[in-house]
Amino acid sequence: MSRIDESRPFLPVRIAVLTVSDTRTVKEDKSGTLLASLLTEAGHELAAHEIVRDEIPEIQAKVQGWIDDPAVDGVLTTGGTGFTGRDVTPEAVRPLFEKEIDGFSALFHMQSFEKVGTSTIQSRACGGVAGGTYIFCVPGSPGACKDAWNGILKYQLDIRHRPCNFVEIMPRLQEHLEPAGS
Repeated sequence: MSRIDESRPFLPVRIAVLTVSDTRTVKEDKSGTLLASLLTEAGHELAAHEIVRDEIPEIQAKVQGWIDDPAVDGVLTTGGTGFTGRDVTPEAVRPLFEKEIDGFSALFHMQSFEKVGTSTIQSRACGGVAGGTYIFCVPGSPGACKDAWNGILKYQLDIRHRPCNFVEIMPRLQEHLEPAGS
């Protein structure tokens, strides 16, 4: 199971949080605020925290901007992962992925099933990598954000986690862009 190797030094990751909602304001953004709080409490740096409407071009522009920003190592989105007509976060973000992290969705659903049972099937949580940046899209409820962070991301975004974690492979995420033989 998950274990932290206390002999290794913690390495903070710079993470941006994006809330996708047509109705929430900064003051009403419980899920994005919760994610920002959880990641900073864990010792990571909040690179940005913003809200965009459920519009594919707006979501893509914001996430792509963070992918292109060397000061951002990861992006967490909350909201827009359901099935209603306005839920478009996966449609906006998946085309940006160079590689999808299929296991994130599978593990999120396992964690979620323990809390909400078969209702977890109504989420299209997903994760991927683009431009050396990790991206995770979770549902808009505070409970789902807590499950994703506490059950998965706080471990995988901690370089001390054993037997492996996302942080230790960050330097290799863009090795496909290096010229052969360098």
